[in-house]
Amino acid sequence: MKINVIGGGLAGSEASYFLAKLGLKVTLYDQKPILGEAFSSPKFGELVCSNSLKSEDPLSASGMLKSELKEMGSLILESAYKAKLPSGQDLAVDRDIFSSYIDEKIRSSPNIKVMSEKIEKLERGEDVINIICTGPLTEKGLMDELSSIIGGNFLSFYDAAAPLLVFSSLDTSRMYEKSRYDKGEGKYLNIPLTQTEYLDFTEALSQAERAVLHDFDHFEGCLPVEVMAQRGIDTLRFGPLKPRGLETETIRPYAVVQLRKDDVAGDLFGMVGFQTNLTYQEQKRVFSMLPGLENVRFSRYGLMHRNSYLNAPLTINRDMSLKSDRNIFIGGQLSGVEGYMESACSGLLAAYYVYQRINNMPFREVPLTTMIGSLINYLVMSSPKNFQPINACYGILQGYSKKEKEAIYNKSKEDISLWVRQNFLR
Repeated sequence: MKINVIGGGLAGSEASYFLAKLGLKVTLYDQKPILGEAFSSPKFGELVCSNSLKSEDPLSASGMLKSELKEMGSLILESAYKAKLPSGQDLAVDRDIFSSYIDEKIRSSPNIKVMSEKIEKLERGEDVINIICTGPLTEKGLMDELSSIIGGNFLSFYDAAAPLLVFSSLDTSRMYEKSRYDKGEGKYLNIPLTQTEYLDFTEALSQAERAVLHDFDHFEGCLPVEVMAQRGIDTLRFGPLKPRGLETETIRPYAVVQLRKDDVAGDLFGMVGFQTNLTYQEQKRVFSMLPGLENVRFSRYGLMHRNSYLNAPLTINRDMSLKSDRNIFIGGQLSGVEGYMESACSGLLAAYYVYQRINNMPFREVPLTTMIGSLINYLVMSSPKNFQPINACYGILQGYSKKEKEAIYNKSKEDISLWVRQNFLR
């Protein structure tokens, strides 16, 4: 059986590396080093938006997902801990170290053949399995090919990335270091705002000129900061600019803008929660209103990019294969999950199921008591009319109880570990 993995992002890297570790030959197709929309690195596993992989708190939904991925042998999680930056309770990484580690693992594997090629037509047949992990920026040729196979059941929205600031251009005397509630290592730079500063900033933000985009809807989990500003005067103050947990003995801010370290050297800082579709000129003008950013230089301006995904309830089976062709598997954000670790887990899970198929094992689905199992259950059981991308969250976890978070976490870890041992590590 020939195995093709298409796309060298988080999901495709997970899928390729897992199957190669188990001795299967994999051909990994990726158009890099040619760079497409929103990409800037020729390496596999590039992080396009934030450098944060969210909370490590084991009792959070994202923390539970990470613990399950660790049990499954995730390359992405392994790379994240190699590239970890101090960032409170979040798992934030140096982007270059992170993707370099993944890239080296992929390219040095004797069982992975890397092809720098843009795929527009799939190689199909009874002896060919394709795992498509081209992500939210899947190019038109392959989108058209998939559309012809599944009948055009695509949905899409536009996602946004936050600006990266050059540290040497910041006036840090106007800022202070602290993580929220002093959890983890206090390496966030915080810009405190008075009520007047906050009101002036949000007014300018809501009136600023945006880049022109046509026919798109925003994903509620990643709204541009200017859209939030227009939703009400306190929306930002109870969202990304909330001051709660960032007070000190001498500072009682009305609102707080947080900057998070983006590389090991500390040369770059990202604006937390500042995904934006403002024009570059307006980003410079409006963000320079913030204390300490009067002379700011941008390493990268914020940007918007298209996110495409399948209508999973209509198109995807529980084993991540297409209903219209069971030899085509879908991983990553194209499947309808949203988020870095969610994308990685769906690619890794697709590879697990491919391994089952190739070895003629009975299908055994990942337990629904796990966050990973709950994510897939959401994909296949949602209403097709109202389907939206999903992050890991307790709302989709079966049997969830706020009073029993620790027991639920321990159960998920135990069940995923047993599932891996029984089905794949014999």
